[in-house]
Amino acid sequence: MKAIVVTDQAAGTAGMTLVERPEPQAAINDVVVQVHASGFTSGELTWPSTWTDRLDRDRTPSIPGQELAGVVTALGYGTTGLSVGQRVFGLSDSYRGGTLAEYVAVEARNLAPLPGDVDFTVGASVAMPGLTAWQGLFDHGHFQAGQSVLVHGAAGAVGTMVTQLAREFGAYVIGTGRAADRQKALDFGAQEFVDLDNDVLEDVGGVDLVFDVIGGDIGKRSAGVIRAGGTLVTIAGPTEARPADGLTIDFVLVSDRAQLGEIVQRVRDGRLRTNIGNIATLDDAVAAFNPTERISGKTIIRVRP
Repeated sequence: MKAIVVTDQAAGTAGMTLVERPEPQAAINDVVVQVHASGFTSGELTWPSTWTDRLDRDRTPSIPGQELAGVVTALGYGTTGLSVGQRVFGLSDSYRGGTLAEYVAVEARNLAPLPGDVDFTVGASVAMPGLTAWQGLFDHGHFQAGQSVLVHGAAGAVGTMVTQLAREFGAYVIGTGRAADRQKALDFGAQEFVDLDNDVLEDVGGVDLVFDVIGGDIGKRSAGVIRAGGTLVTIAGPTEARPADGLTIDFVLVSDRAQLGEIVQRVRDGRLRTNIGNIATLDDAVAAFNPTERISGKTIIRVRP
């Protein structure tokens, strides 16, 4: 099968190559999925799990990619809940990756049924951003209707999901980003926008919750715009920043079939729009992940026509 592999961590996405690899076999509780569309987060190439296994042994050349949508072609021993021929979407384990390929073996529990009226590219594009937004807002941020939410990177794949879900559940949403992102952030539901290059973040005042995807100095300063007792939720890694009398929660998402079902139902009925910036073929994936200009939105690889 065709697959994208990486062998050199220092090379980043420029070190990706398209090669032939053996098709995966289904282990206990696995399914093999014929991949129709897949997604990739560049941060994967900084994760230890991309390069070594759980015993810290080198596992290169490894196939990156965690997000996928496709059709089940085989079941491992003991696998329940899914069937051969079923359309599915979801995430692979970070220590396995493998979705930038024509076939991938995934634990069945990490996948959810993909309704027939949802395109594979859409399924691949909502799994990780959707789960990140859902878990950050509700599982970790304990968001409640009527609260104000500051969403960093509001025009990005995660930020647009956070904005839409927060608005649906009754938030007042302030988005941030570059000046060029303003209209997109507003189109996805932000009610205000802060240009991080030209506006003063601290002028926002006391919000209830900040959802941070940027980290660094922006993450630290964000703690100062949260009201006493509020929450800073971040996926940008550990931070010492903490709101007054409040919480800072750094989390890593986990796949959840029920939550994937909630997300895809919202896509079907129009409550959630995807944020796809570019669609490329597997043959063109390396170039797509090394763009010559900035792409706003998620790059999805259409593995099968």
